[in-house]
This record gives sequence, C-alpha cells and structure tokens, in this order.
Amino acid sequence: MYINYTLSGFYMEKNSTDEIDSLPGVGPATAEKLKDSGLTELMDIAVISPQELTDLADLGLTTASKIIQEARKMVNKDDFKTGKELFEKRQDIGQISSGSNTLNELLGGGFESQSIIELFGEFGSGKTQIAHQLCVMVQLSKEQGGLEGHAFYIDTENTFRPERIIQMSEARNLDPDEVLSKIHVARAYNSSHQMLLLDKVKELSKEVPGRLLIVDSLTAHFRAEYIGRGALADRQQKLNKHMHELLRWSDLNNGVVCVTNQVAAKPDAFFGDPTRPIGGHIVGHTATFRVYLRKSKGPKRIARLIDSPHLPEGEAVFTITTEGIKD
Repeated sequence: MYINYTLSGFYMEKNSTDEIDSLPGVGPATAEKLKDSGLTELMDIAVISPQELTDLADLGLTTASKIIQEARKMVNKDDFKTGKELFEKRQDIGQISSGSNTLNELLGGGFESQSIIELFGEFGSGKTQIAHQLCVMVQLSKEQGGLEGHAFYIDTENTFRPERIIQMSEARNLDPDEVLSKIHVARAYNSSHQMLLLDKVKELSKEVPGRLLIVDSLTAHFRAEYIGRGALADRQQKLNKHMHELLRWSDLNNGVVCVTNQVAAKPDAFFGDPTRPIGGHIVGHTATFRVYLRKSKGPKRIARLIDSPHLPEGEAVFTITTEGIKD
C-alpha cells in the first residue's frame, strides 16, 4: 500500500502539446505519431536527432531535420551560452544531504542536482542504503538538506524496502505514511522495460515536483541480457542512450539522478583493487560524479570520490545504522 506506481514531476515550464501541431511540416497524422512515440513537448523534438525522428514518425530525413530546426527556434534553444549565463544557471543547483556530514563534504555539500551520481561497489557496500536515505532526505526543506520534492525509484533488483523508509523517517520525526506517499516506485523486469519506465517518468512528470530519480541498479539487466563480446557494442549503445536520457531528466527537473552500479573483478590487475564498475567508458564519461563504496569494520563504510568535474579525489567514512546513514 505504500508503493505508488505513478511516476511524475517537472522543473522547467513546458510548451503546450498544441504547439507541435503548428510546426511547419507536421500535419495532424504526423503530430499524432510524434505524441504516440512519447514526443509530447517541443523540447522533446528540439533535442532529438534527425535519424531518430525519421524512425519514430516515418518521415524523410530532410523533413525531420526541418521539423527539428523549427522546434529549436520555438523553444529558443541557443547552441551557445556565455560563461556568465552558465554560472547564473548553476546558482539554481540544489543539493540533497546524505545524512552524513563527512560524505556531504566529500561531494562538495551533498548530492548535486542537474547531475548523475554513480555509486558503485560490492554487495553490502551501502549503495541501496544511501538510495533509500536520499528518498527521505529529498522531501525535507532546503535548510534541512532537502529539495522539498518527490522521489522516483526504478527498481531493477527488487531492493526497495518500505520498512527501511519507515525506520529512516521515524529517526527524523517524520510521518512515515507521508514520506512513503512521496516515493514513486516501479519494478523494471528487463533493460527495455527499464528504459520505458524512464519514458514514463518524463511523460507523467507534470503532476508532482520530482527532484530525485534513483536507478538501482543501472547495469544489472544490461549485464544479464547482453552476454559476450559480440553483444558488447549493442549493450553500450543502449546504455549510452539510457544514460543521456537520465542526464536530460536531471537538467529539465533540476533534479538529482543517483544510479547504483555493480562491479566485476579484473583478473589481470596484479596491484591495487581489482574491482571495476560495469558499463565501461560509457557510464564513466556520462556520470558527473563517481563514488566507490567499500566495506570497513562493522557498520563503517568508506566512500571514495574517484571522478568529479570540479572536486578533488578524497575519502569519507560513514556508518549505516537502523536510523540510516550517519557519520
């Protein structure tokens, strides 16, 4: 009863779907095809590639290119912005507290919006625990370390536990029922379903202020379905598209995307830690922050920031308790 399977929430003001009908070269039948394909907003068309639009709407490549150009004009999407404009945009960026001051400091204040934060590590390293904690923290006020929003949780491995949310909520004197009602969970049964659920998030993100999107875990289905070197190119192409859609969601909603990732042992590594995150360079290049989690003694966990656009590498120690993530 606590799990709400309605996924929604949007940051930027959207254009009316009626404006799609007014695009040059788009008749009623083509407009219907676009909307049925999930392209319900001008921004959706403005950022798609001509080949994708051709495949979706059964258009010629030249026609598709013209439609995209017109959509870009209508949404006033500039190709270049000044450094000052980008700096001003970054003033809107928010952060979600992890519950641990040391972990927040490692991440420059917390989990940053308009970005993808990848948590990778072995089983039991704390990835899912942090994901649960973020679902609670995002609902708090900005002064308390939240973003006053709802959370979406795409669950690929049946790891979401309402009971854990109740424990974390009660530890912060929050109403568990109210907290759970603002967490929207959907179970993904394969990689195609996982990508479809993200489309559902975008499609329905018009009803509640979604500020957090969890994918736990990002690569499990891709890893299980695309086996062997022969399938590697297809897997990486599909994963690349999924990652960029996640990043776009974070930009449009000024939201935090947190993905967990599995690791594999690298047998030819004779020195250092032999574990490597799944997904290769595709995930590595697209994720804004990469955090490696590993077990320590008892409830202690060690987080190492290994990649960030503006923060130095470093480590933080935190603990996992019944009340949640703590210093």
